Amino acid sequence: MAGLPGSGKSTIAEILASRVGATVVSVDPIESAILSAGIDADQPTGLAAYLVAETIAESVLQGGHSVVVDAVNAVEPARMQWRNLAERSGAILRVVEVVCSDEALHRERLDKRVRGLPHLEELTWRAVEQSLEGYETWTGTTASMPRVTIDSAQPLGANVEAAVAFVAG
Repeated sequence: MAGLPGSGKSTIAEILASRVGATVVSVDPIESAILSAGIDADQPTGLAAYLVAETIAESVLQGGHSVVVDAVNAVEPARMQWRNLAERSGAILRVVEVVCSDEALHRERLDKRVRGLPHLEELTWRAVEQSLEGYETWTGTTASMPRVTIDSAQPLGANVEAAVAFVAG
């Protein structure tokens, strides 16, 4: 999964995983746990969470199961991490990028969202804007990764169907 915070990634990831029999590995709860362990927030906890997620995802794949990684994946190195994992594991990689074309709806969802993750504040619209500033276009090696972009302003059922169809290949 890829996309800005509050775009609908986690909702689609959970339903998609349920429909295809995959395990969800989500970066945010991992980062929350790292912070709960007393690691200072000024440390690279986001990077640590991605590395822990990769280790968990690799273990799931080695067990013969599919995995859905729920993360922003805003930059090329993060995206390459999953491509490299798929290559090492012999897994088929499919990227579902979630966008929300309706800014008012995106803001409304973010305002209503309560993740309840200790040590991670609920995100503000300003945080989404900052994420957008750092969200790289899909260029270079990652541009050739199999990817579908779905718009969460569209009905959830239609988006899930599109994601399931894409992942099923």
